[in-house]
Amino acid sequence: MATRTSPAVFGVERSLSGKRWRWRGGNMALGGGATLDHDIVTQLLLARGIAPDDLARQREPTLRAFLPDPSEFNDMDAAADRIAQAILSGETITIYGDYDVDGATSSALLIRLLRMLGHDAGHYIPDRLLEGYGPSGEALVRLGEEGSSLVVTVDCGAMAHEALQKAHDAGVDVIVVDHHKCAADLPRTVALVNPNRLDENDTAAGHGHLAAVGVAFLLAIALVRTLRERGFFADRAEPDLLSLLDLVALGTVADVAALHGLNRAFVAQGLKVMSRRANIGMAALIDASRLKRAPVCSDLGFALGPRINAGGRVGQSTLGVRLLTTEDPEEARGIAAQLSQLNDERRAIEAEVQEAAEAQIAAQHNRAVVVCAGMGWHPGVIGIVAGRIKEKTGRPAIVIALDPDSGEGKGSGRSIAGVDLGAAIIAAREAGLLAAGGGHAMAAGLTVAADGVASLAHWLDERLGEKVALASAQQETILDLAVAPGGLAPDLVQAMEAGGPYGVGWPGPRIAVGPVRLIKCDVVGSDHLRLMAAGEDGRSIKGIAFRAAESEMGQQLLHAVPGRRVWLAGRAKIDDWGNVPRAELHLEDAAWAD
Repeated sequence: MATRTSPAVFGVERSLSGKRWRWRGGNMALGGGATLDHDIVTQLLLARGIAPDDLARQREPTLRAFLPDPSEFNDMDAAADRIAQAILSGETITIYGDYDVDGATSSALLIRLLRMLGHDAGHYIPDRLLEGYGPSGEALVRLGEEGSSLVVTVDCGAMAHEALQKAHDAGVDVIVVDHHKCAADLPRTVALVNPNRLDENDTAAGHGHLAAVGVAFLLAIALVRTLRERGFFADRAEPDLLSLLDLVALGTVADVAALHGLNRAFVAQGLKVMSRRANIGMAALIDASRLKRAPVCSDLGFALGPRINAGGRVGQSTLGVRLLTTEDPEEARGIAAQLSQLNDERRAIEAEVQEAAEAQIAAQHNRAVVVCAGMGWHPGVIGIVAGRIKEKTGRPAIVIALDPDSGEGKGSGRSIAGVDLGAAIIAAREAGLLAAGGGHAMAAGLTVAADGVASLAHWLDERLGEKVALASAQQETILDLAVAPGGLAPDLVQAMEAGGPYGVGWPGPRIAVGPVRLIKCDVVGSDHLRLMAAGEDGRSIKGIAFRAAESEMGQQLLHAVPGRRVWLAGRAKIDDWGNVPRAELHLEDAAWAD
């Protein structure tokens, strides 16, 4: 394992983006030839911390190899038992989901599962603007009055003490299926299934990286097992749980859950299920995203997920669940088209809020956590904008939409590696600075009084200042291998993809190319950087850096003297727009070679 004292790769102590370059797992300079005779996938797995005796399991991640016993999780058996009881006695069940992709897929998974079991469940997705995040006590009580004796919340509820107490007092049984951070004091429920409970055993806690949809799938396994023990399948077929893995894959990737262990298996197998297009709504979503091939992992995060999210952000919060549970192809096409239109509207709103938020950055140059707030900003896009600002500044960022009528602000935050923002937000709530708040290490949500934003920013600066400074000082561009331009070829890309699926927690291979001489560098679109470069091997490459034209790296490359030698670093991708597939570099960093 490389350490801070290891020599910087190619001597790059500070790149154009201010980062030190190092190898992930040892020097992998391949040069310009297609020297793929040794096993690149093995090297990629070893570099990601896989033990030699675990290589076979990790090469082909399957559920059989990674699934834990669901009963290891606190309250899992109690949850399965209560749902089984509701099915056997014909009770009315409602699935109460969050309005994002994880919530929509978790809801759809349980609804489809119950349908397979001959039980039609209802769904309730709160309106982001009118009701906000998490279970509402009023909504839970109303569901009880309308006949639901059991409500299962998914992707929410772990911290909803007041709302769940109201449900209990009204005689409504509630099961919480969540993955967000929990306090030691748990809310009143029939069962609370969450690998991030503080009282979990090591096996369950080791799955704290699961998205809620992953936890819901484990509950599905436990439920089927419970019903099997009760003889439910004596005269009927058991449901095909594997058919639900397309939902698990979409929710896991879109929620930016770490893709290691069980999550890698979920996504790898879920993509196979997705390619079969058995879920009518999922197939319509793929078509609306204009994909002409089976989706790959990145499509889930950048094409399919944003469309589902658009319903909860700027449209109707129930659209995602309705799409993913419908059996009507015409309805599916209509909802998918509506979500695509809403996604376009979301982009326009996002651009306006981002411009306004970025105007506040300059005044926060010395602040550890960037906190931007604006009156009337659309709360449906603040999470996306926070992520953009985090990428631009290299610091945790919180964007708050202030409501002029209520005097409150809804905020969303995104963090950097090494800084647990969710824990800080929970602490801020416990300190009385927030009306509500929670999250996990890399993302958090909050509610704050408009006149409390400044106090929150100051508190976060004091609490996280040292951690942010340390994390920022240790920022590195981690490389998996280096090639000359002639080595950047489709067969190399395909060889590396065999180590996937890649995502957060299981980073895609990053390669260095060079040294090359810049031939052309310009701006395309709104702020994307496009370049052409030639290497000493006589071969040329093209690259693109998304949303980088205004960055320090982008500006230096745009104003560089033509022909200056530079190392380029990024992800190798296949450009298949032309007749002949070619490899290109999605640029993430660069460093002068002289």
